[in-house]
Amino acid sequence: MHASLQQYFGFSQFRPGQEPVIQALLDGHSAAAIFPTGSGKSLCYQLPALHLPHLTLVVSPLLALIQDQLDFLHSKGIAAASIQSMQSPAESAQVYKNVASGEIDILFISVERLNSERFRAFLKKVPISLLVVDEAHCISEWGHNFRPDYLKLASYREEFAIQQVLLLTATATHKVIEDMAAKFDIALTNITLTGSYRPNLDLNVIGVNEEDKLPTLIPWLSTRQQTAGIIYVTLQKTAEQVAQALSQQGIAATAYHAGLGNEQRQGIQQLFMAGKLPLIVATIAFGMGIDKSDIRFVVHYDLPKSIENYAQEIGRAGRDGQRSECLVLANKNNLNVLENFVYADTPEGTAIDFIINEIGQTQGQWEVVMNSLSTQSNIRLLALKTLLVYLELEHVIEPAYSYYAEYKYKLLVPEADLVNRFNGERAQFVQTILATSDKARTWHTLNFEKMQQTYQCERSRVLTAIDYLDQQGLIELQTKQMTQVYKVDKTQISEYLRDELTERFLQKENSEIQRIHHLLAFFASDQCLNLQLATYFSDSNLQKPCGHCSVCDGHPAIMPVVEALTPLQQYNAAKLSAEIAGKLGEHNSKVLQARFFCGLTTPIFTRIKARQLSGFAALERYCFADVLAWIQNQ
Repeated sequence: MHASLQQYFGFSQFRPGQEPVIQALLDGHSAAAIFPTGSGKSLCYQLPALHLPHLTLVVSPLLALIQDQLDFLHSKGIAAASIQSMQSPAESAQVYKNVASGEIDILFISVERLNSERFRAFLKKVPISLLVVDEAHCISEWGHNFRPDYLKLASYREEFAIQQVLLLTATATHKVIEDMAAKFDIALTNITLTGSYRPNLDLNVIGVNEEDKLPTLIPWLSTRQQTAGIIYVTLQKTAEQVAQALSQQGIAATAYHAGLGNEQRQGIQQLFMAGKLPLIVATIAFGMGIDKSDIRFVVHYDLPKSIENYAQEIGRAGRDGQRSECLVLANKNNLNVLENFVYADTPEGTAIDFIINEIGQTQGQWEVVMNSLSTQSNIRLLALKTLLVYLELEHVIEPAYSYYAEYKYKLLVPEADLVNRFNGERAQFVQTILATSDKARTWHTLNFEKMQQTYQCERSRVLTAIDYLDQQGLIELQTKQMTQVYKVDKTQISEYLRDELTERFLQKENSEIQRIHHLLAFFASDQCLNLQLATYFSDSNLQKPCGHCSVCDGHPAIMPVVEALTPLQQYNAAKLSAEIAGKLGEHNSKVLQARFFCGLTTPIFTRIKARQLSGFAALERYCFADVLAWIQNQ
């Protein structure tokens, strides 16, 4: 273990926490590492992968994160690869080939890749020693950015017969740690938590009105020019506005957000990493996977989404161990906006009824195309995925398999040459695949029904063959319209199911709202900020006030008084809702009207282009619950 550390990574000793995690894996156990951002979690699988007999499969949430890891591993001479949508067919085919032949030690994928029938069929033929789950808090619905697809990883582990698992995250409360350990059967003795406290980070919170944010920030930045920093904002338009205002004041700043083109974002990130752009004003689209050691400050111009997000985002500062500053410009002005984002993800009872009725009409099997079902049910995509997970937990549905509704291919060699590469029955089989395909001028589409009538075989054999032809560079393969197939147990659809599902969403909603209020209380507190963070994240290393945060320096944040809003009773609901009511027609409801007034998008609003109607977001600064109550009392 120590020899590999020196040989491949050039280190003579481990960082805190790394050795017990690696030792547990090499001893054949599963493990979890909860280390602060920038503390070397990646080494916990990189080094064991060199000693384990088979593939290490890493599930990672972001393409940028994966690319950084690949570049690093290749520089160390470690065989690693990824399979992702940005690759050309030839590049993907080469990776498949290298993994199948055992030439790759570490393979990176996104969790969504596991929805592919073709990819899962491939993995079942590959021996896997270790499953690594990065950002593992996502597997818990009590985690701050729960992703429903992550919940399936425990069953995939069984499906692919993976003996060992490593869970990695920077931020997890005690409740989330217990949930992660239970789902993957990890002994508590193999969970290593090094603590969240970073003594080189000075935490500072200032209570400031919206209009005073720039006048407060500009002089603060002027003494910190030419050092690398990130300013976080909530909205794309705010990133542009703040970057422009700073530039006008002679402080060079560049906006970064998801609304920019992919190449433009990559270019900005590369210039920032190279030190040629010192200051980025960014939404949270920027940061995950940014491994720049000399970021001297992180500013939250707008409030982060949660304490967990705050901990992750400030964790990007001072990774070189040098003193760095973390500033929050805090007020409660956007409290209702933050809360309303949470309310937007709770589906209406009628929408839940729609899904239950859809399932009830099936004959034991239910085929789902997510985007279509989201539009039909008027449930936002993430909320719909969560609802399906809840239905799995209630044993109403069980994922059977997923497939692409359409497999198209283009011949890269003459058909006769392709068939002549095979002998006997295999040649006949390949010939039948080609003959039964629906042919256009360039692209051919697999016709499974026609194939079945002509040549009795399993669908999986056709997919394996077409996958092989793609890997060999004989065809170029394209797949479209992912369809998830569920087994259905109608006996589990009780008269209380809708109420039980609604209750789960309300619990989740309440948990999210509490998280926002916890965040505000944290920033407005007169208690040491670092000690509060340590308590929140079950870190026993810090037992007394840190002595270097704004509270310890005698400057607890005093939140400005929020300007009173005009009473809702002074608005004319009928006038505000005139256009939207006409557009919605039979779908019109008081809940949808409240969402419309608060500027909360739903699939039906996208379809009718609600943003262009008068009244949209007219009451976005009001609490959704208050707006709904006001409409119901009309």
